[in-house]
Amino acid sequence: MRSRISKTIRFDSAHYLPTFPEGHKCRRLHGHTFEADLVLEGEVDPARGYVVDFGQIKQLSQPIVEQLDHRLLNEIEGLEVPTAENLARWIYDHLKPQLPQLALVRVRESAENVAEYAGEK
Repeated sequence: MRSRISKTIRFDSAHYLPTFPEGHKCRRLHGHTFEADLVLEGEVDPARGYVVDFGQIKQLSQPIVEQLDHRLLNEIEGLEVPTAENLARWIYDHLKPQLPQLALVRVRESAENVAEYAGEK
């Protein structure tokens, strides 16, 4: 049986978006409580009954949370332009080697603003 599971990580970070037009509010320094859904897809192990242990996902994603939490995202290598789209890709690229079942990262910077990244096709 194939299944999709999701684990949400949260972190508080500041950023500014230097590619936005002068005077745009997002060009100024501001912060968000970000949420990122780590969506994994794979076969359910018949003996265990799950795709990946949620505790393992938490453990493997903890270093990512520590890199992002209470940081200025623009100062992190690869996030010089820390849009939600780039943040989703950055998280995906950093977790995919440890979590090969990772199918998608969905980043919410607010209830209204969401970006997804599912790897290069």
